[in-house]
Amino acid sequence: MAYKFRTPTVSEGPAGEGVLFSRYRLVRGVTVLKIQGEYYEVRFPSSEEVQEADIAYIGGYSYEVDEAEKASLEAAGYTVETV
Repeated sequence: MAYKFRTPTVSEGPAGEGVLFSRYRLVRGVTVLKIQGEYYEVRFPSSEEVQEADIAYIGGYSYEVDEAEKASLEAAGYTVETV
């Protein structure tokens, strides 16, 4: 059976003042890093953080995971879909 993990997202607006800026929203992906069995959410990871991680789920993408990783992600509070 295949499983799909989608990284979390945040909705943010552009910087600036004015009414129009407050109404415009963008959905941005959040990177999830697995380091020594723990999951961390990082908005803007450095290349060193990605390289040091056991697994790096770059924000804004979907990943196919196995059953063991599915169980770990769900135990950490993330949602994993069955494909």
